[in-house]
Amino acid sequence: MFQRTVIQGLRQWTDRENRKPLVLRGARQVGKTSLVELFAKEFDHFIKLNLDQESDKKLFEKGMDVHKLFDAICLNKKVDVIKGKLLLFIDEIQNSPEAVAILRYFYEEKKEIYVIAAGSLLESLTVKKISFPVGRVEYLSVRPVSFIEFLMANNDKRSTALLDEIPFPEYGHEHLLSEFRKYSFIGGMPEVVDTYIKKQSFVGLNNIFDGLITSFLDDVEKYAPNQTMTYVIRFIIQHSFNEAARRIKFQGFANSTFKNREMSVAFRILEKAFLLQLIYPVVSAQMPLEVNFRRSPKLQLVDTGMVNYFAGLQSELISSADLSDSYQGRIAEHITAQELMCLSQSVLFKLNFWSRDNKDSSAEVDFVWQHENMLIPIEVKSGVSGKLRSLQQFIDRSPHSYAVRVYSGKFSIEQARTIAGKEYWLMNLPFYLVNKLPEYLGYFVKKYK
Repeated sequence: MFQRTVIQGLRQWTDRENRKPLVLRGARQVGKTSLVELFAKEFDHFIKLNLDQESDKKLFEKGMDVHKLFDAICLNKKVDVIKGKLLLFIDEIQNSPEAVAILRYFYEEKKEIYVIAAGSLLESLTVKKISFPVGRVEYLSVRPVSFIEFLMANNDKRSTALLDEIPFPEYGHEHLLSEFRKYSFIGGMPEVVDTYIKKQSFVGLNNIFDGLITSFLDDVEKYAPNQTMTYVIRFIIQHSFNEAARRIKFQGFANSTFKNREMSVAFRILEKAFLLQLIYPVVSAQMPLEVNFRRSPKLQLVDTGMVNYFAGLQSELISSADLSDSYQGRIAEHITAQELMCLSQSVLFKLNFWSRDNKDSSAEVDFVWQHENMLIPIEVKSGVSGKLRSLQQFIDRSPHSYAVRVYSGKFSIEQARTIAGKEYWLMNLPFYLVNKLPEYLGYFVKKYK
């Protein structure tokens, strides 16, 4: 169990005046339960219910009102006198529609109790048709371990302190880049990170990756609405790693013969499970952000370490001198997206990229990021600024003159010119600073207004 930055979101939740029961959303094995157990140390009392266990589940099946239910919970868990703050954690809540329904009454009638729920919400949203009480709960996403959390788990306090310095000091570049390469190799699944930190070795991690994919596949039977969808979801899980960071089409995905509608439904189900995200393009270079859902999305998997293992890329990564050289640059783009997603704790957050397609030419910028009232283009490359042709086309269409390149080099800001002649400012951001993008954009825009 190691520190997670998302715990700040939990603290903000506790301080809200109109606090509601909190539902943690995230893929299996991203550390939701461990996070709550770590957070519970900040309370006077902690009660944990696991609704995989019949004794805990039955408490919610007796039709008691919320006051009697809470008394029964305290009796069952041998909690006598409650003085101070109490955190009630209901894990695997998808196993009990009654438990989901009664969350509203904790909000309406037992506000003094801090209630957090978690579980495999995918099942809740499909087969069992369970819906959380509208307006009576709030949500927080839990994602894989970020690079900063990786450093914290490794007790690398000096590096985490350096990341807070803007601009980043050059002397720390080689060390941070080396650490980021390790992080990119193993990814952010907590069990993998914890094992690596303890052993300081990549040996033994593959068994954990095997266990993770097996647990995902085992869950398919629980949340697939029918047998056909079971086959489709299994197919996507088994074949998606080779398609990571690529634009995909549902029809014929990974040379399958499944129908377009079957694939579309299966991908949406897996998105709800946070096992993947479909990243759709925007076609405008300015606000408001207009997403075009008719165009092909990019495929982002839950974790880059799993992509490396199941796509057979580990040996390539070890021998590669630059992340941008690995797997045609797709690992660099995938780990960048993973870091960008860690910047938001909203369950509604979606990444986007920019695309311009016409019969004469096409252009594509890896990501766009909203900063203040601007859409900032982000390109993941190792080349010089003169080769950023798609990014330059975006800048030519943009009302501002700011762009970001993510790469393996040192932090710098340079003035450049598009092919069409427009001058713009390019911030070159090392991979290890992606998790600090909002702070650096603030510094960048203020400095070069």
